[in-house]
Amino acid sequence: MLNLDYHHVDVFSRHALQGNGLVVVLDTVGLSTALQQQLTREVRQFETVFVSDVDLPARTAKLRVFTEDEELAFAGHPVLGAAAVLHTLLPEGAQQAWTIELGGRSLTVRTARRSEWIDASMDQGPAQFGRPVTGDLADRYQEALGLPAAAMYPALPIQMVSTGLPYLIVPVTPEGLTAAKIRDHDFEALLRQSGAKFVYVFDPAGAEGRTWDNTGRIEDVATGSAAGPAAGYLVEHGLHPGDAPLWIAQGRFTGRASTIEVRRDPADGHYWVGGPVAPVAAGRFEAHLLR
Repeated sequence: MLNLDYHHVDVFSRHALQGNGLVVVLDTVGLSTALQQQLTREVRQFETVFVSDVDLPARTAKLRVFTEDEELAFAGHPVLGAAAVLHTLLPEGAQQAWTIELGGRSLTVRTARRSEWIDASMDQGPAQFGRPVTGDLADRYQEALGLPAAAMYPALPIQMVSTGLPYLIVPVTPEGLTAAKIRDHDFEALLRQSGAKFVYVFDPAGAEGRTWDNTGRIEDVATGSAAGPAAGYLVEHGLHPGDAPLWIAQGRFTGRASTIEVRRDPADGHYWVGGPVAPVAAGRFEAHLLR
């Protein structure tokens, strides 16, 4: 018998039915990996997060995050959404600091209660950079994304950047952002050649990005795990000051425009990624499962 509470929230939006949807499943101790994967496919969100070992007085919890295809060692909007839901379970308190475990990593998340939503931000740590991609491999990425030479942003390299999940940052013009689409049937293998897990096609001038699952079938609405790398990329290449906040736009091409806020802590160089989390629905999974 399946008997679990869940909350449906929209991350990076102050209002429901905007931003990036997420299902947060609570009290999942003992739930098998296979069943978590099945539930993720059932609810058909880009990612679903499963919460266990919650200690509300200590402000701690453990998370596991799944896409329809696999478990992720790190993700942005599931961490923010889960922390926001946990905040709503507290009897009171305007601001909180949480310690969240995900993929063997301990994350600090701050939450604050507003009138109709929860603000959440997470410390993604410093940005780590791969070597700029040049030559034949750069040409292959450009072709795999259907980008003509004129669509590439001048004088900036294709480069892997990570603040927890490695993204291949592909700088493009506004026209290139519109045209981009994964066209390679084995794009994930191609990404591995530069040490990346996913691609983030990014317009540095407009601070707007796009990403998909590696089949190109599903476009993500707003990607917190890519926002830290994108901000780090801009700072590294002198296109944004490291002491000023950055707002990254995403989701325009899915009809769910979202805004992700990134701030770099000048004291330690860590990138804080966050935004509002709006409630949508809450309920229970109640089902008899096939043995």
